[in-house]
Amino acid sequence: MGNLFQVLLVQPILNILVAVYDLLVFLHVSYALGFSIIGLTIIIRLILYPLTTSQLKTSKKMQELTPHLNRLKEQHKSDAKRLQAETMALYKEHGVNPAAGCLPVLIQLPVIWGLYYVLQHAIVFKLADVNKLVYLPALRLHQMWTTDFFGLSLAHSPSQIITHTGYLILLIPVFTGVFQFIQSKMIMPTRQPTGTVKSGQDDFTAAFQAQTTFLVPLMIGYFSFSFPIGLSLYWNTLTIFGIIQQYQIHGLGGLKDFLPGQQAKMAILPPSTPSKKKKK
Repeated sequence: MGNLFQVLLVQPILNILVAVYDLLVFLHVSYALGFSIIGLTIIIRLILYPLTTSQLKTSKKMQELTPHLNRLKEQHKSDAKRLQAETMALYKEHGVNPAAGCLPVLIQLPVIWGLYYVLQHAIVFKLADVNKLVYLPALRLHQMWTTDFFGLSLAHSPSQIITHTGYLILLIPVFTGVFQFIQSKMIMPTRQPTGTVKSGQDDFTAAFQAQTTFLVPLMIGYFSFSFPIGLSLYWNTLTIFGIIQQYQIHGLGGLKDFLPGQQAKMAILPPSTPSKKKKK
């Protein structure tokens, strides 16, 4: 299984990284390894772009149907079969397949894990390790890349170099946590207007989402403080790209709740009605 993972994911991703690095070195770009990590992350996200877009669109449709699903739960809370039938009818009416959002995630996870694995080892690879895994002789490195990136070592964590760099290095985990928080809030639906029917389960789900929205960025920020800076560079590039793609599909999403005046608007706006799928 380990060899299969390396052949199908690790080796192709490493070859792309080396190809990007060779190109940047040829163009005399400074800090080539750091910019190669950024370039590789963007390339992988562009390859996965259609799958992620499909997942986000399905998620958006499900969020639009949430108020109507809540009303069905309230109307048929004592009749599980009727509730299931009405729910499936609602999905069919609006062209929503709840399972459609799962497949893109299942496909993306191994690729993202392969990317993480490559970058985790790229900053500590030896020259022989890299040249053994490249496909073409033209990609072989003549000397090992340097891990320096604007005066910081991609191979060291902020916790390891804070005594040398000072507390400004804490901006890396802080920005990492902030970017993660922005993306997490954008993924969440906006608050439902006053008067929208909610069940106890919905209240629990909302409370759980609110807690994880703050806890996950704090955890990611702590990991960024403890892990090599090269991995933070990869994660922040991944997150910023995700924020841009999320904005294209959902707009600001739940982040709008943090903007001035949004709470007052939510109190007066009626529940939105999801647009029905147009018949051909």
